[in-house]
Amino acid sequence: MPELALPPDAHSLADAVARAVRDGVAAGELVPGTTYSVYQLADLLGVSRSPAREGLLRLAEAGLIEIHRNRGFRVLLPGPHDIEEIVEIRLALEPPAARHAAERGTDEQHRTIRSALETMAAAAGRGDDASFWPADRALHDLLLRASGRHRTAAIVERLRTTTALLGPPTTASGRTLPEIHAEHEPVVTAVLARDGAAAEAAMRTHLEATRDLLVGNLLRGSLAVAPGGVDRPRAG
Repeated sequence: MPELALPPDAHSLADAVARAVRDGVAAGELVPGTTYSVYQLADLLGVSRSPAREGLLRLAEAGLIEIHRNRGFRVLLPGPHDIEEIVEIRLALEPPAARHAAERGTDEQHRTIRSALETMAAAAGRGDDASFWPADRALHDLLLRASGRHRTAAIVERLRTTTALLGPPTTASGRTLPEIHAEHEPVVTAVLARDGAAAEAAMRTHLEATRDLLVGNLLRGSLAVAPGGVDRPRAG
């Protein structure tokens, strides 16, 4: 079985199982085309079969895995159409939220947003993926919450979980960490200046670039060998 670990901060065991499986897919520990046993997964994570099944059902409802009765489950990676749909949803939600974050966010919220961008910059300078991606996700989440859209923040987090299954952006996929940081900088600059129109436009530009890169890589069949010897597309 692959190496998986329960996250310590999950709200429930079922949530922890779902996150452990998602993290395992993103890390290449769980690969498409392989059937994994629910019972072995439960034993591996040290949980009973009930939360293991519940966590997997949540992933199946989100379209991230398929469950085969009496056989186990298999990972489903998103395809080009899935990515297009996901980013189109984000384009409907995040640019107007960036505008509202600029115009309505408190000074304290803006300081937190600036801090998240600074963390991204420092991590990019060190080439520290492990610190960069949590800061990236935090920045998007902070912008949404500064706009007062807490339900939207939860929706976007679930959508990002799906695209994260493709793996993190790398130089081979077209963007370096400093380049990705640079795409976020105009958004934050506009938010801190309370320029709503510029914040909305900058967020739209960033998301459109992400969509074009992800879909383009999938359509071109840009493949990299993942741990375990199974080919998978690299995301951007």
